[in-house]
Amino acid sequence: MGRILRYVTGGLAVLALAACAQVWRHSGSDSLAAAPEGALRLASYNVHYIVLTQPEGPWSLGDWERRKGPLDAAFKTLDADLVAFQEMESFQNGSDGSVNLARDWLLARNPRYAATHHGDWRQTPQTQPIFYRSDRLEVLEEGWFFFSDTPDVIYSRTFNGSFPAFASWARFRELSSGEELRVVNVHFEFKSGSNRRLSAALVAERLAAPLAAGERVVLVGDLNARLGATTVEILEEAGWEFLPVEGATYHFNRGLNLFGAIDHIALAGPIAALGPPVVLRQQFEGEWPTDHYPLVADLDLSGRAAR
Repeated sequence: MGRILRYVTGGLAVLALAACAQVWRHSGSDSLAAAPEGALRLASYNVHYIVLTQPEGPWSLGDWERRKGPLDAAFKTLDADLVAFQEMESFQNGSDGSVNLARDWLLARNPRYAATHHGDWRQTPQTQPIFYRSDRLEVLEEGWFFFSDTPDVIYSRTFNGSFPAFASWARFRELSSGEELRVVNVHFEFKSGSNRRLSAALVAERLAAPLAAGERVVLVGDLNARLGATTVEILEEAGWEFLPVEGATYHFNRGLNLFGAIDHIALAGPIAALGPPVVLRQQFEGEWPTDHYPLVADLDLSGRAAR
């Protein structure tokens, strides 16, 4: 029995060391410098939904009161021209998006910004808006499609019948230069690998024409897939180049960094990154605003910078 206990204890110690090594490998605190002159700063941020019918507990209405100040602090720290949000939802009943506390809170406290996909929730899904600095950018066009066999049917369920998931997209013009940029904001389903692969294939299909026309297209969001996964390879084969995000972007709402990035930024067309992307692995006002870290990249719309 003593020998068995020694084996078990030794095995647990090895597992603990391996877990510590993984956390160390995927951690590290990046600092966010000011954007280079002329750069367009873009960020991706999964801010987790709010359950309006739950007064207390994780992700509840009460918990939102704790999170909302730190979330605003995080948003201001990004100082981005474009922020693609995922899970910006105040969940109350099915797909009812008539209330969106996080969106309205941030817009009220950051008047230089406007948001896409902000209207009648029965016509436009509200949970993946793209915030943009309205003194620098204007929206030319916006739309959406669901990861479904019926992608143009709003709130249609995914390929295997799970909860609706979708892409929101918008085409912007920079006011000073006239240069245009299409941003595609995605959130792939986390449980099903086949759903993710089919979703990636649908994105590739839907964006084939803009890529073939040589448009600047940024794919951004929570792919629930790491670099090297088949989901990512499908999009790379379609023409996107993924920025090399190092370490974790999801932290279990604990600052626990167990695996590599699942939030990504990918580029296609005459556009380039001005340096590596930055993951802000930090608390804001002493709190975790959500269970993901914000991901930031500075972009050159001229495409002259080396990728």
